[in-house]
Amino acid sequence: MTNSPAAPEPDPSPSSTTDAGADEATFSKLIEPRSAARLAIEPGAWHQISPKYVWVQLISNGAVLIVVVAVTLALWLLWQQWWALIAGGIVSVILVWTIAITPRQARSIGYRLREDDLVFRRGILWQRIVAVPYGRMQLIDITHGPLDRGFGIAQLKFVTAAAATGVTIPGLPQATAETLRDHLVAVAETRRTGL
Repeated sequence: MTNSPAAPEPDPSPSSTTDAGADEATFSKLIEPRSAARLAIEPGAWHQISPKYVWVQLISNGAVLIVVVAVTLALWLLWQQWWALIAGGIVSVILVWTIAITPRQARSIGYRLREDDLVFRRGILWQRIVAVPYGRMQLIDITHGPLDRGFGIAQLKFVTAAAATGVTIPGLPQATAETLRDHLVAVAETRRTGL
């Protein structure tokens, strides 16, 4: 009989309390930029947003595209306003481009719970990486619009004293957003008492 190695002890860090259900119904892999060597964050468990966020963005951007095309055609056909074709064409191209890159952008959004802070990253070309210390969080808010509610997702917003470090994590499953909010409020309270 061979001796199997002992099972590792559970990690007592703040991230271990939400890891179990945090990745249900999320993208399976965080897309890293081609220049990953420039990221100054230790490797670890990145959590991702729900793929339903992509559908919400596609539906909302698609609806705006339909309205832009309808208004452009109405101005051109009914009132012979040729400038509407130029303006409508530019806006339509931008919206089509936005729709085309939405899935890739959504896969680049992630967050990571560390010992003293939450790290949030988004973006492929223009990257934003923000570390929000638990003790500096002043408000943690959950918001969701009609489409978000229909798809069962929400946005989690962190407000700190410095407006530039405010973070909004979009596309979280509703249950994950509520669990994460409760966890972060509890951790932030314990960290603030030490300040």
